[in-house]
Amino acid sequence: MSLDPLLIVELAVLGLGTGFLAGLLGIGGGMLMVPFITFILAGRGVEADLAVKMAIATSMATIIFTSISSVRAHHKRGAVRWDIVKGLAPGIVLGSAIASLGIFALIKGAWLALFFAGFVGFSATQMLLDKKPKPTRTLPGTPGLVGAGGVIGMLSGLVGAGGGFISVPFMTWCNVAIHNAVATSAALGFPIALANAVGYVIAGQGLKDLPSGSFGYIYLPALAVIAFFSVLMAPLGVKAAHALPVKSLKRVFAGLLYLLASYMLYKGLTA
Repeated sequence: MSLDPLLIVELAVLGLGTGFLAGLLGIGGGMLMVPFITFILAGRGVEADLAVKMAIATSMATIIFTSISSVRAHHKRGAVRWDIVKGLAPGIVLGSAIASLGIFALIKGAWLALFFAGFVGFSATQMLLDKKPKPTRTLPGTPGLVGAGGVIGMLSGLVGAGGGFISVPFMTWCNVAIHNAVATSAALGFPIALANAVGYVIAGQGLKDLPSGSFGYIYLPALAVIAFFSVLMAPLGVKAAHALPVKSLKRVFAGLLYLLASYMLYKGLTA
């Protein structure tokens, strides 16, 4: 599959959009990338089941770069809760390894698409309902954070997202302020993305139907273009995140997730 000018433009626009959203919502941009990369690859002859898996893997790999740009901007504003990052990171690495090295290679792309749709739709509903946590609820201790990190890492690895769709609601449920939750989620995107990307590369070795330019399940041309443009836009998203009121931020988050869940539900049912 050649990297023609139209493909470069499509990937560049996707990178700009996902970079902005990574900074705005702390979601790493994966929720937007997976459906669009699936569409782009399938439209260029990649078999539907493989296209979903490559989209998930490529999306996750780009988050390595986007999260660095996003978290630097959040950190300058003092919004990242590094104590939470430290508590969740060990579980995230373990959960990511289980997903990318084990479950991902065994399950069909259509089932991954349906799982993506269902879980993202659930996350959007929880955010949109805006249920207030009990005032006394706080973050769990170290064992609880490690366990929560494992769930975040594993589910992120199965859908190709940076974990914000789980970690942001989890942190707000534990009475972490939404802006701190978004910033901390951006920081968590790096260990999630790195651990899963390594797993996707290993799991995809030896596959015969991969298009040229693939490294395991990761499509390198898309990774390069999207990462470059997303890094440029992430700081602008961070600026917007700190300017928007909490309710508006949650509504944007929920609305975006519903749209993407609908598309992946369609792909899962028609694959």
